[in-house]
Amino acid sequence: MKENITLPGDPLPSNSRFYIERPPIESDAYTELLKPGSLIRIKAPRHMGKSSLMLRLIHQAQTQGYLTVTIDFKLVDSQTFLSLNHFLRWFCVNVARQLSLASQLDDYWDEEIGSKVSASIYFESYLLAQINSPLVLILNEVDYIFQHQQIAQDFLLLLRNWHEQAKQTPIWQKVRLVLLHSTEVYIPLNINQSPFNVGLSLKLPEFTVEQVTELARRYELNWFDSQAIENLMYCVGGQPYLIHQALYYFHQQKISLPELLDNCANNNCIYNRYLIGLLTILQKDAELSQIYNKIVNSTSINLYLSPNVAYKLDSLGLIKLNGNNYQPFCEMYRLFFQQNLLIENHDSSVEKLKQENEQLLFLVNVDQLTQLANRKWFDDRFALEWQRMAHLQKPLSLILADVDEFKFYNDTYGHQSGDNCLRQVAQAINSVIKSPDYLVARYGSEEFALILPQTEAGAAILIAEEIRETVKSLRIKISELTNKTQSTNTARLTISLGIVCVIPAGNVSFTEFFQAADQALYQAKQLGRDRTILSSKFKFGYDE
Repeated sequence: MKENITLPGDPLPSNSRFYIERPPIESDAYTELLKPGSLIRIKAPRHMGKSSLMLRLIHQAQTQGYLTVTIDFKLVDSQTFLSLNHFLRWFCVNVARQLSLASQLDDYWDEEIGSKVSASIYFESYLLAQINSPLVLILNEVDYIFQHQQIAQDFLLLLRNWHEQAKQTPIWQKVRLVLLHSTEVYIPLNINQSPFNVGLSLKLPEFTVEQVTELARRYELNWFDSQAIENLMYCVGGQPYLIHQALYYFHQQKISLPELLDNCANNNCIYNRYLIGLLTILQKDAELSQIYNKIVNSTSINLYLSPNVAYKLDSLGLIKLNGNNYQPFCEMYRLFFQQNLLIENHDSSVEKLKQENEQLLFLVNVDQLTQLANRKWFDDRFALEWQRMAHLQKPLSLILADVDEFKFYNDTYGHQSGDNCLRQVAQAINSVIKSPDYLVARYGSEEFALILPQTEAGAAILIAEEIRETVKSLRIKISELTNKTQSTNTARLTISLGIVCVIPAGNVSFTEFFQAADQALYQAKQLGRDRTILSSKFKFGYDE
């Protein structure tokens, strides 16, 4: 029976001909689902197809004879979050009911030992003991618990513990966890306690030109003009929901492509309700509104965004990230929000306050002596790039650099000369860095740190060596004592560097990664200074 063509909006059934696969997302998910005790994390902005993929995972699980339970946190009453004990009891009862089991919760619940332990005992001794098939536990819209920080913290720790239990206890191997969320995780978790750095991580990408062409064919549109596809994608990007909407209206002959392109940001366009929804979300957050207003009104903007702000905009699907450069996701967003995202109160006092806030943000994140990023900016950016490279599965290099014998230099020539020396070294390091994707920071007194996303170890070594030679070319003289008779030897100031490179994954913590860079720097110092050492532990992309 031929599938009816209906207005897009709801998740696509598992057998829908309008579902477009994005290899290797589906095959990787199906393979992971078969593994005992597996954990799958699916992240994407809303309307990118998470729910449709979820339905296909459920179908795949049922085809294998697995039991499935879906918990949608979007449907949870606010009173459920009054306490962890209340929340976990609600969670356990819901799982039992979907398995058609009597809850019998009070037989296993003991508040004396705590709700997390009680929930684990309930699952292990009752729920999992009652079933003979693997259980796929799907947790949808996990974002909704993030705003309840303490509950989220304890619950996510519990999920990680269940996943780890599968390595030791056979009964927990029955459980396959699937977590779906739109926003990034802002809950402060120990790297060894979070379920968001283990298992299979999937981030749903945009549609490609080829995928949009195939979807147009399935909508029975005879589009053989690649330029038409490219024009549509320039307008709305490869966002699945927006593409589906356009193709549906083309199929119904309610609008033509030229009409859509001419009116995509107008109040009577087919996307008006969707765009108004995004506008409403933005207007509830003054900071997001102001920053996005700057982004859509500039073609070349280089703003410092806190990881929190950047991830909020990215999670809403409003931006494309390119290092420090933030662009609207598509041309329709640029046009619509230029017209509608009006920042009110443009009087001089408000503008002055905005300028003062921007200046304060600059002062908070920039080292005043060297004018490089400071430790705070480095820490924020390091966490951001670690998670971003984990999602992209691209290499991340880190260089730690330390000025050799700086304490001696500072004590010998005085603090003012020492400050001038650090300024020159900072400028020398910064002059080597050409990519806007990289960050140079003053990490300590005479220590500098460089974050190099999407850069393999071999390229990082070349950058480090250029920095080392550039610092030497400054010809900053330093007189060293050669023996106890106080004779001196004049030499040039040098710098030592330690490098690490890895593709972030669940088996590596960024703390361990940073410590390896610090150890490489220490080795460079021990071996005589004025040299670059690559960590033997993390050296992705280096062919010896």
